[in-house]
Amino acid sequence: MCVRCDRITDAPVVAEVHQNSGPGFHVYACRECAPGFPPVPDVLELFGGPYEGGRERGEREE
Repeated sequence: MCVRCDRITDAPVVAEVHQNSGPGFHVYACRECAPGFPPVPDVLELFGGPYEGGRERGEREE
């Protein structure tokens, strides 16, 4: 069922919503409503990785 218009669809667009505690959940939208939703960012990309620029964070370049 579409989260915006409450219509049942055979071809939903699915987004996964991550949470800081507990399991995440899926959000479904029909093809007509899906373009109105902003893209959900990947949680792992929000904070960057442990290595940036080929060295660990906080490590000085000499």
